[in-house]
Amino acid sequence: MNKLTVLDIFCGAGGFSEGFRQQGFKIVQGVDSWQPAIDTFNHNFKLSCSKKNIKVFRKSIKEIEALPDTEIIIGSPPCVSFSHSNLSGKADKKSGVLLTEIFLRMVAVKKFKKGSKLKAWFMENVTNSTNYLNDYYTFKDLNLTRWAKSNGLSPNKKAIILDGNQLEVNSANHGAAQKRTRVISGELIERLSSKVLDGKLPVPPATHKAPSSEGNLPNYVSVGSIKKLLPSPNSKKSKRILSDPQYPSVKIAASALSDHFYDTGLYTCEWKLSKHLKTNHWYMGTMSFPENEENPSRTITATKIGSSREAIIYRSEFDRRGDGEYRTPTVREAACIMGFPITYQFKGSENTKWRLVGNAVSPSVSRAFAKELRSALGMPAIDQLTLEAAPNLDECENLNRFAEKVFDDPPKKNSNSRFRLHPFKSGNITVSLSNYDIKKNTKDIDKWFTSVQYGTGEGFPSLDFPGETYKVIEPIIESVEKGPEFLEIMHNGFSERLQNAEHLQELYVEHGFDDEKPGPVQLVRDIAAIIGKLDIGDATFPQETVCVFEGKKSVPLKQLFALYAMSKISDAANK
Repeated sequence: MNKLTVLDIFCGAGGFSEGFRQQGFKIVQGVDSWQPAIDTFNHNFKLSCSKKNIKVFRKSIKEIEALPDTEIIIGSPPCVSFSHSNLSGKADKKSGVLLTEIFLRMVAVKKFKKGSKLKAWFMENVTNSTNYLNDYYTFKDLNLTRWAKSNGLSPNKKAIILDGNQLEVNSANHGAAQKRTRVISGELIERLSSKVLDGKLPVPPATHKAPSSEGNLPNYVSVGSIKKLLPSPNSKKSKRILSDPQYPSVKIAASALSDHFYDTGLYTCEWKLSKHLKTNHWYMGTMSFPENEENPSRTITATKIGSSREAIIYRSEFDRRGDGEYRTPTVREAACIMGFPITYQFKGSENTKWRLVGNAVSPSVSRAFAKELRSALGMPAIDQLTLEAAPNLDECENLNRFAEKVFDDPPKKNSNSRFRLHPFKSGNITVSLSNYDIKKNTKDIDKWFTSVQYGTGEGFPSLDFPGETYKVIEPIIESVEKGPEFLEIMHNGFSERLQNAEHLQELYVEHGFDDEKPGPVQLVRDIAAIIGKLDIGDATFPQETVCVFEGKKSVPLKQLFALYAMSKISDAANK
């Protein structure tokens, strides 16, 4: 029983399988509908699986029976529709439910078929998926009524029980260098003669803990420790021997390390936008910029982008300012953070490889469940993990370039891209400049708006200010602390740099500006800098006799100044 076999459904790049292979299980087949995933899976497990549309298993029993009978079934149904990050968690969940139920249908057939050899199954998904799945599924629920009857089973019998067999798992608790929380469902299948009994999910103990937690376990693996044990991405070609950051028994020449020696530097417009969204978001909390490398990484996502709040950004090893000052991880860094060995290879372009890594199950987590399963089945613990000693680089597009990036083609936005930015948050308020009505969430961008948002949660009140608001509040500003100094700046230099809507939008789309006519991003940043230099701190403006911000007894004085400046920008644009 040393080589139990594994079938991997929705196999992706093979992260789920990799953890089981490390624990001595034999991977016999992967099923996926995306060709780069199948190519990657075949390459690493030396198989010849073909791409297959998972939905064929929705109705066809023959297709399910054609799959190999294995002792273990694992799978990770696509989680996009379940994810909180997809349309802020508002995406249609039907697709995620359907694909999950297809997987459970396949497990039910293999579990209850006559002569079944299935001993356990495991499923990985995002935590939000549990809100949309049933506590249990009968054969009837899984469209297996006829099949159940033909096998002497009641269609109303519980085929799959999820309630009590689901566990939230943080990959950092199992040695991965990232905080990636997912739900693992499954069961160890018990039988009495030919009768299948209700089984339970084998739960592995944590191997690592948060530094603030009590106990004797080692602390979480930090992203900095992984980066430190890898060569710098801007290293020259070398034949020196290096050890895998998480699997020290694996040693390869640096020249054999793929997908790492290339420049992932970001344009200034990209990393500055990400920095703003991380440190000054209109309703979300503050995040580190760049990453705090003393902690595990945040979740590696499937989309590689350097201008979003979710982007993972490091300071570049190249000595640069502006363009290329910061960078995203290399594909190899991301794979190591996930828990893949440095010998594991990914097929496709850089974006494809990133998607393969980001969509994968962390091998650190799957290895923990595979190890616990061995124990539950009475199998001896293995002395040494099963790992590929050397990378197979044949027919793999290696991203290594050993060259510094040339920053001569900054990214452009769509001509009708929406814009929204505020100089700072203060007093539970943001004063925003936008090219659409935030309150109505319109798609039209033919007009620029100045508005105020109250609160720090999604769905907070948003109020638009009418044109020429700056003229109404100018006398008020003249009478407050530092007001005359602020107006002097506005009248002598700032106002002359404002422009019409067409030019404002054009510069936003092209991420550009000139000294005389800056774009909207630069204007809002200038406002923050100007008000910051006035050193007014936490001074407030009482609204006892004059009300500018509706519903507030007092507001930070700097928000009054921000409103004035933003109003001037939108008025100039709309003339």
